[in-house]
Amino acid sequence: MPRTDTAGTETAAPTRLRWWTELPLILLVYACYSAGRLLVRGNESAAVDHGLAILRFEKSLWLNAEHPLNRLFTREPWIGIPADFWYASLHYLVTPAVLIWLFRSRAVRYRAARTWLMTSTFIGLVGFTLLPTCPPRLLDPSNGFVDTMAHYSAYGWWGGQASAPRGLGGMTNQYAAMPSLHVGWALWCGVMLWRYGGTRTTKVLGVAYPLITTIVVMGTANHYFLDAVAGAAVMGVGLLLAPLVMRNADRAKVWISARVAPVATRSRGAQAPIVSGGCQTAPRERIPRQRESVYGPGAEPGAASADAGDGAAAAAR
Repeated sequence: MPRTDTAGTETAAPTRLRWWTELPLILLVYACYSAGRLLVRGNESAAVDHGLAILRFEKSLWLNAEHPLNRLFTREPWIGIPADFWYASLHYLVTPAVLIWLFRSRAVRYRAARTWLMTSTFIGLVGFTLLPTCPPRLLDPSNGFVDTMAHYSAYGWWGGQASAPRGLGGMTNQYAAMPSLHVGWALWCGVMLWRYGGTRTTKVLGVAYPLITTIVVMGTANHYFLDAVAGAAVMGVGLLLAPLVMRNADRAKVWISARVAPVATRSRGAQAPIVSGGCQTAPRERIPRQRESVYGPGAEPGAASADAGDGAAAAAR
C-alpha cells in the first residue's frame, strides 16, 4: 500500500488579513511596477522596430483601429480631453479603490483577487523587459499618429511625456507598451465588479470600464490594439497561476513558522534543565525508575510539598 505522507504539503490555516500587512505588500508591488518601467529601459531603436513591426502586422490583418480612433480624438476635443484624463488618472485610482472595496466587503475573496492582480503585474514587467515597444505616439509623424496628451497638455497636469506630471517625464519608461497593463488592470477591475458587485449598475460598470479603457489607450496613441490583447492575455495567465502562487506562499509560511516558532518559544519561556547524577533532563521529564508522586502523574512537586507542610503544621498543633 503506498505511503500517503502529507507532511510536506501541509498548508497554513486561513488567517484574517490585516490592512497594516496588506498595504506594505501593495505598495511593494506598485514600487516594483514603477521601478521596472523605469530601470528596464529598452534600446530606442529596438523599441521603434518592435512598434513598427506590430503596426505592419495589424495593417496586414486590418486590425489597426488606432488610426481612426486617434484621428477622432485629435479632431474632437470634447472626446480627446476627457480621454486623456481617463488615461492619466483612472488607472491609478480605480484599481486601488476596487482593492479596498474587496478588502472591506468581500474579505473572503480578497486574497485570491489580490494574488491574481499581483501575479499578472509581474508577468507584465517581464514583457516590458523582453519586448520594449515604442507606442504609436512616439513613432515618426509620417506614420500618422498624434500624441493627444501633448496636443491637449494645456488642459491637464501632464506634459509631452506620457501621463507623468510636467518635469517628471524622464522618470518613466515610455517604451513599456507591450503588454498594456492599463487594459489588464481595467479588465481585472471589471471582473471584480461583475462578479461581486451584486447590482445591475456594478455589472454595467464592470463591462464598460475595461471596454472604454481599451478604446482610450488606442485613441490617445499610447498603445496598439495588440498591446491591449496582450494585456488581457497576461491577466489570463495570471489567473491560471494565482492558485499555484497561493499554495506556494502557504507552504512557505508553514516552513518559516515551523522554524521560527520553536526559537521564539525557547527564547520566551526556556527553563533550566534538571541536573541529576550528571545527566540533564528536560523540565517534567521522568527519570527511569523514578517513583511517581502519590498525587499521580503530572502533579506539581511544589504543590505536594506545600500540602505536606500544611499537614505537618496541623499535626504539631
